[in-house]
Amino acid sequence: MSISDTFTKIWQDSGFANLEWQSAVMLLVSFVLVFLAISKKFEPLLLLPIAFGMLLANLPLTGIFDKEAHDGLIYQLYLGVKLGIYPSLIFLGIGAMTDFGPLLARPSSLLLGAGAQLGIAVAFVLSILLGFDPNSAASIAIIGGADGPTAIFLTNKLKPELLPAIAIAAYSYMALIPLIQPPLMRLLTTDKERKIKMDTPRKVSKIEKICFPIVVTVICVLLLPSVAPLIGMLMLGNLFRESGVVERLSSTAQNALINIVTIFLGISVGATADGVTFLKPETLKVILIGLLAFMFSTIGGLLFGKLMAVITKGKINPLIGSAGVSAVPMAARISQIEGARANPQNYLLMHAMGPNVAGVIGSAVAAGILLAILG
Repeated sequence: MSISDTFTKIWQDSGFANLEWQSAVMLLVSFVLVFLAISKKFEPLLLLPIAFGMLLANLPLTGIFDKEAHDGLIYQLYLGVKLGIYPSLIFLGIGAMTDFGPLLARPSSLLLGAGAQLGIAVAFVLSILLGFDPNSAASIAIIGGADGPTAIFLTNKLKPELLPAIAIAAYSYMALIPLIQPPLMRLLTTDKERKIKMDTPRKVSKIEKICFPIVVTVICVLLLPSVAPLIGMLMLGNLFRESGVVERLSSTAQNALINIVTIFLGISVGATADGVTFLKPETLKVILIGLLAFMFSTIGGLLFGKLMAVITKGKINPLIGSAGVSAVPMAARISQIEGARANPQNYLLMHAMGPNVAGVIGSAVAAGILLAILG
């Protein structure tokens, strides 16, 4: 074989010669996401592994995520998504990290969490109108809950073939909350409303915090048995936190375990976005409806917040309504940032955590209702 033939063969066997335009587009998208994660700090713990997984999946001939041969490193990691293992473990970590005290101190926050499920209803109806079957519509609609683990859990049960598009949409929109929510918050609230300072919530007793996860688990799982993996792990993690007798387990769940699972989940979710299968009209339709679902969920929370501001005669800042989506604690932080921008003395973070926690429970319950009807 001549030198020219050798170089020709090397070129023909390289990724450069086998790079399709769809993969090239997705590589550019992954570069943008890496930029947003590092430069803009848009939830980098989530966005960076997703972006790099997307990058790896769109480099040709690697065999790193071969769904047809059921082979490759990332395919093995992806089994945790496909089998529904990662969502439950993520909920365990979220429960261990989250203080449910703000929700217990102001139970009316449940209404804000419920209001923020508006996007699920809107997206379901819109999906049906656009020709999706009910199972597909429900899987797309759950993106509106801004809850990646719940979206994966429900889609695995109802429409597994849509899992790549829905997983990447749900997690990407969660990571892009700092970009999506603030314009809606400023559009739908007045300057006067954004400046509202809220009273310090009442102190919640330890016994309340211990009883809460047990009571919620019993009620929710008896009502909707299908959500036991999500609600059960969420409340177990919180019981680890509040019991005070298993600090090692609590620390592991909210640090090492959730960090490891986030890496595996992010890379494998990102890797589902290979250009050849991802850049299809149906997939792009799912992504667009998912964005609308997320926006309407934010709008629903804000409108309920405005209503509560009127009912309480200005004691509730409507901005905390946007935290009714399930992205903990990202959405609550955005409420805090926007409130402080309007009034530097405003501290809304703990108030916003109430609706935020309610949103986590609400999205899981919404998934359970959809499963009960369609599963």
